[in-house]
Amino acid sequence: MKRYFDSNDILCIDLKKFDLFKDLTEPELQEIEDNIKLSKQKRGALIYSQGSEISGVYIVINGILKIFKTGAEGKDQIIRFAKMGDPVGFRSVMTDERACTSVESLTESTVCFIPKENILKLYSSNSLFSKTMLRILCRELGDANDRILNLAQKTVRERLAEAILSLMDAFDLDEEQRLRIALTREDLANLVGTATESIIRLLSEFKHDKLIEIQGRYIKLLNVQQLIKVANIRV
Repeated sequence: MKRYFDSNDILCIDLKKFDLFKDLTEPELQEIEDNIKLSKQKRGALIYSQGSEISGVYIVINGILKIFKTGAEGKDQIIRFAKMGDPVGFRSVMTDERACTSVESLTESTVCFIPKENILKLYSSNSLFSKTMLRILCRELGDANDRILNLAQKTVRERLAEAILSLMDAFDLDEEQRLRIALTREDLANLVGTATESIIRLLSEFKHDKLIEIQGRYIKLLNVQQLIKVANIRV
């Protein structure tokens, strides 16, 4: 475990607790720790933008990052959210391509940057590391396939219910049964793939049907089983 200092506090990072690095040897772990750069990001800070060159991988230490893609008409589509331990940018590192998405700090966050050469060295020398990375890539590909299917076959109402349930799975609920992630109506619209006005209307309908409560940017879940039915999810 390595300690990193800034002007205000000391942050200890144990990279081995993150899935991507759990199979590293001590020398490999030491080399990574010697080369990472830690940065604190304010809410709304852009980590990197679509089309930029990626020179390394970012790991979320704390906070939440928003990964999104901007279409030709300037409309954003949220691809996913990254939380503690999640890697961001490794697809571009592995394919040697420019970033196909943008990454923004949804909350105050701490991220560590690992240079490209260190990631590629581990990929070549540590088979367990490469298998973990491939597993993460395949999981993201599977999620992308599910999103494409949902956009093509599900109604906006179904997609909103499923998005709320997915956020519950990813971030859990607090003691008041609220999602542990605060999103604007625009963020929800960009996640579901619809207009903000449609999200506002549907949230009001969900509230009227006693599926949820709205508390500012937080959503409190009142009836998860009914949300599953609305989302048309087979269980």
